[in-house]
Amino acid sequence: MVTALEVPGRSSLNTDARVENIAKLIANNQAWAQEMLALDPEFFAHREGSQEPHFLMIGCSDSRVPLELMTGALPGEMFVHRNIGNQVHGTDLNMLSVLHYAVHVLEVKHIIVCGHSNCGALKAAWGDQSFGILDHWLSDLRNTIRWHRDELDAQPDLDARMRRLSELNVLQQVGILSRTPTVLNAWSQGRRPLLHGWVYDIGTGLLQRVVDAIDSVEKAAQLLPTNLVLQGTEVSGGRTGRADHGRPGWGREYPTLPAGAIRTADQRSGERRYSRHSVRRVATSA
Repeated sequence: MVTALEVPGRSSLNTDARVENIAKLIANNQAWAQEMLALDPEFFAHREGSQEPHFLMIGCSDSRVPLELMTGALPGEMFVHRNIGNQVHGTDLNMLSVLHYAVHVLEVKHIIVCGHSNCGALKAAWGDQSFGILDHWLSDLRNTIRWHRDELDAQPDLDARMRRLSELNVLQQVGILSRTPTVLNAWSQGRRPLLHGWVYDIGTGLLQRVVDAIDSVEKAAQLLPTNLVLQGTEVSGGRTGRADHGRPGWGREYPTLPAGAIRTADQRSGERRYSRHSVRRVATSA
């Protein structure tokens, strides 16, 4: 077995330390597997054939947020997607594919967006520093800050602002989930994956429920009022397929439209139809 590559000019001591760190992970895996088998000799055999998770967890990539460990979820109980800042981007094919598979194939009963305290993504979005390619990913977080600037500025200190921003971010992402075609389609067929938003406190190890059990467009509109679609018209620029109007929740679930296309949203059925016109009309949310 190859454990390391000898690189000229690099200290063998540093290489040994890196290999030792990796070796700890392998040793921990072996100890864990033995512990599970001691509790249940068929533990792994029962899970090898298929998975039937009840939950999809969309969490942050932060290494201090152990999604399965902190909830006590065993292998096979939780489908997981992670990214920086636990974002739900309508252009993120990775996230959208995970969501589609979880809802339509695994038929999960719950979808949870889980933020956390002391989040580096939120701190980066709050400041003015440029982070290169990450600025694209942080753009929606910065919109959330802009939309709620007065409330955030009213907090007593930076820690309080970041705690509140974590909650607002989770609310925003749950709102976006409630308008994704995947979720709307499942709801229209009578299947009701419940949407939840939580924040994990790294300092205490405890979860805070921010919003729970969203299972319809109507309930999302009731509990997530800042995510409502507003009336308005806009000439399509042919690039983003969204109208912002300075408010949260505008159209991140919609695909990019060609120049001149219009988007018509039928809130009663959750359908999204497109046609060729010079003006895009947006109906009010139910």
